Amino acid sequence: MEERTIGQRFHIDFPLLFGIIVLCSIGLIILYSAGGQNADLVYRQAIKLTIALVAMMIVAQLPPTEIARWSLWLYICGIVLLVLVIFYGDMGKGAQRWLDLKIFRFQPSELMKLSVPMMIAFYLADKSLPPRFLRVLLVCIMIVIPVVLIAKQPDLGTALLVATAGFSVLFIAGISWRLLLSMGVLAAAGTPVLWYFMHDYQKQRVLTFLNPEHDPLGAGYHTIQSKIAIGSGGFYGKGWLNGTQSHLEFLPERSTDFIFAVFCEEFGLIGVLLLLCIYLFIIARGLFIAINAQHTFGRLLASGLTLTFFVYIFVNMGMVTGQLPVVGIPLPLVSHGGTSMVTLMLGFGIMMSIHTHRRFLSF
Repeated sequence: MEERTIGQRFHIDFPLLFGIIVLCSIGLIILYSAGGQNADLVYRQAIKLTIALVAMMIVAQLPPTEIARWSLWLYICGIVLLVLVIFYGDMGKGAQRWLDLKIFRFQPSELMKLSVPMMIAFYLADKSLPPRFLRVLLVCIMIVIPVVLIAKQPDLGTALLVATAGFSVLFIAGISWRLLLSMGVLAAAGTPVLWYFMHDYQKQRVLTFLNPEHDPLGAGYHTIQSKIAIGSGGFYGKGWLNGTQSHLEFLPERSTDFIFAVFCEEFGLIGVLLLLCIYLFIIARGLFIAINAQHTFGRLLASGLTLTFFVYIFVNMGMVTGQLPVVGIPLPLVSHGGTSMVTLMLGFGIMMSIHTHRRFLSF
């Protein structure tokens, strides 16, 4: 008779949950400092975190077959919502990204971070792998449609994340190196075309990345102040609540996109290494779940979601340290915000579902 552990019975992967809880706890601690010791800010973030965890647990109860069954409809729904944003979306901070449902506002682009990899994993699950050229072409079309719609809002950061989520699944499916190299060459050749269609502020971000000191009090201010904060942390850091760059308000967006700079200043290199270890633990657990999945859909989706989580971390830390252009991507599970956190937690819930709904053979 098959014996089930508590985690399998309630569909909870405790190692993954442990890593998530530790990371979110660190996020609340550093948010208290970055937010100017505003307890109300931390309280609101804790409520959003609780909602995200509940959503994760609910999704974890769904069998992977049920998740696969909904993949196509979620993808179509997401595309329809993105089209509605173009015609009826609310403006905010110079971008048209939200739909107002009177009760609450939400960004349909966040839905695509999950529905795109789900759709591609669903499409490739019953096909021979590695996929052939025509199937790769069809997958690329599935990715390009939502990416173009999101970039039109404009939201280049989210568009890049959605593209990464889709191509991560395609990469895991075993696309040939010849095709991969050809796509890279085409992407490089299309860069001048992309530059032509970019908005002025997006072009400015790229130019600032190449030379932030050209406009130190304007476009380059974020990057310069962020690097000052990181460097001033040294090996051990200045200590919690003792960061000068954040508390003297030299560092903009310190509780959202640039919270990593606050962390570096207060906890130094030692703290950063600890934070990276926690992130690596979560990534390793996600890859372990993917490797042990018993069906192609689960392997592709869990791998794609894990790689997307890695890209979140890589891009945020890269832009905060001045190694990448600023694209407005938060540090996952640490930065203040609710929409992105819920999306990430839903992804973790899918991974827990894939892992805990496995069938075990008894001998």
